[in-house]
Amino acid sequence: MSTSRGGRGMTPFAALHHRPGEPLLLPNAWDHASAAAVAERGFAAIGTTSLGVAAAAGLPDGAAATRGETVRLARRLGRGRFLLSVDIESGFSDDPAEVAELATELAELGVAGINLEDGRADGTLGSVAGHAAKIAAVKAAAPGLFVNARTDTHWAGVADPGPETARRLAAYQEAGADGLFVPSLTDPAEIEALVGWLSVPLNILYSPTGPSLARLAELGVARVSLGSLLYRAALAAAVGTAVAVREGRPGPVADAVPGYAAVTGLHLDGAGG
Repeated sequence: MSTSRGGRGMTPFAALHHRPGEPLLLPNAWDHASAAAVAERGFAAIGTTSLGVAAAAGLPDGAAATRGETVRLARRLGRGRFLLSVDIESGFSDDPAEVAELATELAELGVAGINLEDGRADGTLGSVAGHAAKIAAVKAAAPGLFVNARTDTHWAGVADPGPETARRLAAYQEAGADGLFVPSLTDPAEIEALVGWLSVPLNILYSPTGPSLARLAELGVARVSLGSLLYRAALAAAVGTAVAVREGRPGPVADAVPGYAAVTGLHLDGAGG
């Protein structure tokens, strides 16, 4: 058993996934300021959003185009005062050895966990065996790194995603994944059923139209990710403010907008340069 999957060797990040009735709410940042601002509100762990990182750099998400940006952000945030999980898409490679090399580099930068998905840029799913091989390679190379294995069955247009989701999660669990992630799964009965037979924590992507955080806790979910929601909300707020000013309408409430000094004062203690 790896050091992050349970027992005395459980890492602090892994421990946040093993608090019955209190799932880890993971906000996802895309740069230094967003991470520091969220950290100031007391979140013990923060993830990165691959969409936010890619869009901020003018690059496509899920197309293995942001390896450099992802590593640079991890270097900046990995020694911060919070635990960091990094979204590495599908590992930026189909070669398990190359994915393991990246994972080792991230662990050395202070990253506590990674999100590793089986979805491809064209909207299809990678092979079960191939993704399981990546998981196994990462755990062999960086056993203390928490691997959150994601399956995109609910995003890939699978006609009946239930059986395929179960097949993939079983394989990824067997390969050594520390947690399993099924974005776009919102049906309470299906979530509860997965929790019932999985032996590792289940991660669900929060949806404004899906179960609340409290309801997900009742269902036994161990981790709730916000994904790209914060980045998309920030874009909406920025554009909405610009349009309001142009049209002579009231902008956002002044008290809700951080001042210049507050933003320039955002720092991550111990973060790299």
